[in-house]
Amino acid sequence: MSAPVVDIWGRVAPEARASFPEAPEPHDEWSLAGGTAWIYYSPLNRRQLIRPVILSDGFSGGSSDLNQLWHGLEENGDYRFISELHATGRDVIVLGYNDRTASITENADTAIDCIRQALSERVGRSKLVVGGFSMGGLITRYALARMERDPGLPDHETSLYLSYDTPHEGAWLPVSLQAFTHFAAENWGEVPLVGEKLRQFSTLLNSPAARQMARWHLEKVTGTAKEAPERVEFLRALEELGGWPRAVRKIGVANGVETGNGNGIKPDATAVRADGETLTDTWLKTQATGDQQVARLQKKGGEAIPVTTSGLPDIDGAPGGLFTAPSPQGDPGSFGLVALLARLLGNEVDPDAITTSCFIPSISAVAAGDISDPKALHQPITPDLSALDAFLCANRNEGHTTMTEELGAWIVNEIVSGS
Repeated sequence: MSAPVVDIWGRVAPEARASFPEAPEPHDEWSLAGGTAWIYYSPLNRRQLIRPVILSDGFSGGSSDLNQLWHGLEENGDYRFISELHATGRDVIVLGYNDRTASITENADTAIDCIRQALSERVGRSKLVVGGFSMGGLITRYALARMERDPGLPDHETSLYLSYDTPHEGAWLPVSLQAFTHFAAENWGEVPLVGEKLRQFSTLLNSPAARQMARWHLEKVTGTAKEAPERVEFLRALEELGGWPRAVRKIGVANGVETGNGNGIKPDATAVRADGETLTDTWLKTQATGDQQVARLQKKGGEAIPVTTSGLPDIDGAPGGLFTAPSPQGDPGSFGLVALLARLLGNEVDPDAITTSCFIPSISAVAAGDISDPKALHQPITPDLSALDAFLCANRNEGHTTMTEELGAWIVNEIVSGS
């Protein structure tokens, strides 16, 4: 599986790759309020911004890393997305943020600043293409919609909006994973070395961006999984702006299939079981419909803590973009992250652990249904269900924001045909 454009856990992940190969020096760099834009002009345009394509980073820990973004976009081993855009005369603007865990609306201000800068630097009158990967698609969706409604902002002069495995209808962070992360941080957050990682993960999952993006959020181990108030407020603000930018063609792709065929992960299966120096008979299960105990968490010598859910769908096995599967780079997946943290805490983990799960259901990536509906999650997606003008789903369920020739070439063709 090739490296994703957006690494969900980022530099927080234990054993993650320390760095990526250096990206080529940008032709220009803009310092923005809340972020940075790196500009790579097409060789056809002689170092002038003529046909700008703005590509936004998404959710992860810390600030955007140009080297990692370039690697996912261009050196992924399958499709050189930037080179292909350059070959069509498009200039690529990679948009990064100082804090990828900040609220969507806050980083949308940075996206608006980037759009304004692109308009001021542009030579000629070509319309912009604006969009993003993962939560970057939500950031730019909100930014464009706001620019259409706010009289104090300029015309965005954008003809095409694109999203790449974006959680338009919400993302899935397994409740059992959220519970274990908070449980571990509460109990071992002060342990040298590993404690810092545990606190970082708990903070990441409780960040403004995670609260807005996750369809079900768990604030603490003894809490109830539900839509966070921050998500409710964001959806209300987005709806007040009309929900979508209206003066553009809207396209999107999913790293999951449209057929309704899941990824093979069965509901109510034991994903991770750990026992040892610090944990006693601790286990996490994949999500099932109805009432379910999704985890049993017990510190050695302490009381067992049951984690339950009610009314959730069997979503771990749903078609869609996956948490990055384990790789030589150290990407741990979703349940694989729990297994890794449990080992770092001195425990034995059953060897048949399930490592990954659905992160962005296909129907969320192409805005085609409510991910809380088990039937909608697993039914074929037809064009009439989507809020997008055009979309493409992958021919298999693959890693979230994996750049492939199948999806990348389709986007490039849409950009060219729409100009």
